[in-house]
Amino acid sequence: MSGPGKTAQHPATPPARAQARTWPGVRWGVLSANAFVLIVNYGDRAAIGVAAPLIVKEFGFSPSTMGILMSAFAFTYAPASFFGGALADRFGPRKVMTVAVIWWSVFTAAAALCWNAASFLIQRLLFGLGEGPQGSVTARTMSNWFPRREYATAVGLTFAANPLGAAIGTPVVAGLLVWSGNNWRLTFVVLGAVGVLVAALWYVCVRDRPEEHPRVRAGELEHIVGGELGRPDEEATTAPPVGYYLRRPAVLATALAFFGFNWITFLFLSWYPTYLVQEHGVDLKSLAWAGSLPWIAAAVGTAVGGIFSDRIAKRLRAPYAVRKWAAVLGLALGGLLCFGITSVSGTVPSVAFFTVTMLLLYTSNAQFWALVQQYVHPARVGAVSGFVHFCANLAAIIAPAVTGFLVGELDSWGGAFSLAAGLAVLGAVVLAAVPRPTPLTASGSQPSASAPAGSRTD
Repeated sequence: MSGPGKTAQHPATPPARAQARTWPGVRWGVLSANAFVLIVNYGDRAAIGVAAPLIVKEFGFSPSTMGILMSAFAFTYAPASFFGGALADRFGPRKVMTVAVIWWSVFTAAAALCWNAASFLIQRLLFGLGEGPQGSVTARTMSNWFPRREYATAVGLTFAANPLGAAIGTPVVAGLLVWSGNNWRLTFVVLGAVGVLVAALWYVCVRDRPEEHPRVRAGELEHIVGGELGRPDEEATTAPPVGYYLRRPAVLATALAFFGFNWITFLFLSWYPTYLVQEHGVDLKSLAWAGSLPWIAAAVGTAVGGIFSDRIAKRLRAPYAVRKWAAVLGLALGGLLCFGITSVSGTVPSVAFFTVTMLLLYTSNAQFWALVQQYVHPARVGAVSGFVHFCANLAAIIAPAVTGFLVGELDSWGGAFSLAAGLAVLGAVVLAAVPRPTPLTASGSQPSASAPAGSRTD
């Protein structure tokens, strides 16, 4: 079937013309290409935080104004998360991601043309519109290319690239600033040019589904679609409308928990470099390592959380329960540790404490995406993942601005960190209390929209 809102039928085996030049494990190559895109995505996003002290000095922006500018991209980023996922369901992740990367890269470079707060505001809004789809498009790509028994591993390894991008971006941006004599405009131009090249790489290397890729072997395709917890067949049953899922308690609880997670993420992504400079006297050279270590830990936490989630879920044959409680535990521990960050004195102890916080917090990262994939029809994974990501990214709108107010008007870094910690713990508690959702069957089918939302899934 094909047409609006439908996914076209795909051949059961790769094209015969490709059999003489196939590769083993093409899905891991697709994952690597996707991870590379996310590294660039977060590196571009982290640049504003590293360059913020120089931008503030040049333009005389107050902390509140800078907080608003940091938040501005999320006003378009959040809705684009939802619409990007829906577009990936309809047109395929290959095209949607290509357009998104080119868009955000152009407007990354456009920061070099800004001359006042209003121009920065416009640039940040347009930048966020391009960055928004990456999460839900990634979720749809991994859902197309990996069986459910490997899905948390796939999203864990892929989304580990997000904090890794921040870890790489922080020293790269700081190094460019030092090398160029604090020319922050040059930094954004370089990042934008790299992004356009990455978009071309993505389009050449990736296909929407393994059935379409000329280098996929029949054995790998069988591994993806066959066996226990293989990739569901989205053509086997009619998908419920997206609105059906948006009313499910499990979806809403996952979105709230992800919101708490993202509040901490965007607080640190936007304000952590400034915190180190103001409270610990860190200079640009020291900022390269101090700003990177916590994000490296976050990347490790994301990858490890996904891998262990799959292994434990396979052993216990309880994928929903394992993903849920892994999310609750990681989010709660990360939130509780966040309460104590300002009580630690000295640059090295402060960075070490934050690094442990991020390591534990990010073990929950892959679980939010895996929870959605666990009980959503495969034809709706992009849109529903996008909705959850949209709700989570409301924190990207609010957190930097609220932090700017707390720091600038109330001079309270402790209040900023405590608020973030409380929201994360609240999200963990709500997710822990939510009833089990209506499960997908082994073939990927979904009960009717009138089925009870609280039936077992494991």
